Amino acid sequence: MNPFSENPETLPAAPPELTPAIPAGPPVEPVPPPLPDPAWNGWDLLRLLSVTIVVLALCMIGVLLAAKRWIYPHAAAVELARNTLVVVAGQALGYLLVFAYMYALVTRERRRPDFFAAIHWNWPSNPVPYIVGGFVLSLSLQGLAHLLPIPKNLPIDSFFRTPAEAWALTLFGITLAPLMEELLFRAFLYPVLKRHLGFEPAVLLTALGFALLHGSQLRFAWGPLLVIFLVGLILTIVRAKQNSVAASLVIHVAYNATISALMFAATDGFRHLEKLNSQ
Repeated sequence: MNPFSENPETLPAAPPELTPAIPAGPPVEPVPPPLPDPAWNGWDLLRLLSVTIVVLALCMIGVLLAAKRWIYPHAAAVELARNTLVVVAGQALGYLLVFAYMYALVTRERRRPDFFAAIHWNWPSNPVPYIVGGFVLSLSLQGLAHLLPIPKNLPIDSFFRTPAEAWALTLFGITLAPLMEELLFRAFLYPVLKRHLGFEPAVLLTALGFALLHGSQLRFAWGPLLVIFLVGLILTIVRAKQNSVAASLVIHVAYNATISALMFAATDGFRHLEKLNSQ
């Protein structure tokens, strides 16, 4: 055997410290799939609508029974059911509970800790144009309403009997009522419809549902319902184009506030509500 021959088995192994080290890169983390938008689905929406109906009914009954026991003990149940203060109190309590359910649905069931990001709240940096837009929209549609057949003595008129009732409805109409309507229709309903049906059908159906919500107050007369449908149409388009539920809410509040201000001026500060029926 040639001692000078190179036999790999007899050659000494290189010291470990002389073996070139290959730098290890950072571990590649898998890209998580995009979160569904909206976080809720059609079944969640159906459950929300069912909860809303049941909660509002139970709260209305509870407030009516409480008013009968402690505030109006001698009033008939039918009379209390038409009492504006009782109705507003029942709806306000119900809306607060429904909001709590909405919050739990998004943050706990669908695990979106930022509720307002999940519903596309997105408060506008400059709300003034939306306030002006609500004011102009209100005046424009009030002008349109004078050209449409509007029945006299609509059911909603019966809620304006005393200054206290007028004030209660005004405060409710520019705070909790528009907030919950925007959450229900523009935050929860519209995105589900858009995902399944597309933009145009979602806008139309959301506006239609918004109008039908107010149908019983307007005796389902087509004239006032058309006005409410147009309001819902504008609000839904703004929410879609601006990607902002808060933007449609600002317009909604300004719209309602303009109507309340006109009523306030026409009735001498809600002191002569009989003037509403004479117009």
